[in-house]
Amino acid sequence: MSDRIANGMKVRRSVLGDAHVDRAEAAKTPFDEPFQTLITEGAWGTVWASDGISLRERSMLTLALLAATGNFEEIAMHVRATANTGASKRDVLEAFQHVAIYAGVPRANHALKIAKQTYAEMEEATDD
Repeated sequence: MSDRIANGMKVRRSVLGDAHVDRAEAAKTPFDEPFQTLITEGAWGTVWASDGISLRERSMLTLALLAATGNFEEIAMHVRATANTGASKRDVLEAFQHVAIYAGVPRANHALKIAKQTYAEMEEATDD
């Protein structure tokens, strides 16, 4: 395992949590293993591992980009990750407000709906 992959796995676990990464690793097959290696090395071992900006800022950027490009499938995962990155609910709202102005209100509105539902689920889980 390369240093970038090992570091990527460490960063991925710190941001997304062990349970999420363990599920993803358990679901990995020979078919998608090259893709999983690519994102672990590239996204997590290079981009997220960079010390150029904070994990909080990366969370905000990632959520804004996902919403702006209409890639809503990963918004809940990255909202849950804010518990580990330090991005607050206010930070997420600010990011989605930027999306509304620069990429469109419908996308920001849908992302905000997902975030609200995800925060409610997170709060419910901590009440248990």
